[in-house]
Amino acid sequence: MSDHIHKRHNKNLMLYHLVCPVKYRLDIINKELEQTIEQTCFEISKRYEIHFVEIGTDEDHIHFLLQSIPNMLPSRMVQILKSITAREIFSKHPEVRKFLWGGKFWSNGYYINTVGHYGNEKVIANYVREQGKSYKQIHRSEPTLFDCLD
Repeated sequence: MSDHIHKRHNKNLMLYHLVCPVKYRLDIINKELEQTIEQTCFEISKRYEIHFVEIGTDEDHIHFLLQSIPNMLPSRMVQILKSITAREIFSKHPEVRKFLWGGKFWSNGYYINTVGHYGNEKVIANYVREQGKSYKQIHRSEPTLFDCLD
């Protein structure tokens, strides 16, 4: 179980599930690359406020369970993680470049999702309803992406 991060003025538990696919979805992640990625992630966590709760690999993508602080944007975490790991992979495994023309290890895209440690949307909604003396719902909608205005 992940612990809360205690800062001077807040206590938080920000967990993210991040999936990063290899460029062209090539099946090139092997034991040596896994070790380089793992070591690099440990170095990243020393320099940045990103904690790697879990790292899991497949041949063409990697899953990260990350913990960070509220002022670290998810997009910034992805940028840090992808750029530093790619640099280290190309440095320690130059043979990888022949499979990945264009000088990029990761694809441009990624998947990221928040992870609830203490409950899902339904549990939190019930907590909000029942935590006060009298609850009055003033708005409720399903979580969606923002629609672009035409």
